[in-house]
Amino acid sequence: MNNKNKEKIVFTLPEGILSEVDKIIQMENSNREDFAKAAFQFYITQKKKLNLKETMIKGYKEMGRINLSLAELGMTDEISLENDSKGDMAKVE
Repeated sequence: MNNKNKEKIVFTLPEGILSEVDKIIQMENSNREDFAKAAFQFYITQKKKLNLKETMIKGYKEMGRINLSLAELGMTDEISLENDSKGDMAKVE
């Protein structure tokens, strides 16, 4: 990626967090810039997963209501057919 597609951002962190970051980058033989890039990418990935999960939960709940309505309609039709066939059987007897 060339510098045209990059934008510099500056932010401050509490000393405790920065100390933890520095420990990690020292263990991983990395630097703050790479750590920040990885942290941003990790956050974005996790946020997308969470959004997808929430969307799926919402969809399953909506489909559950629709399926329940369809099942109730089917039960009504079965009961109606059952009553009709009992009437037909009574006529035959």
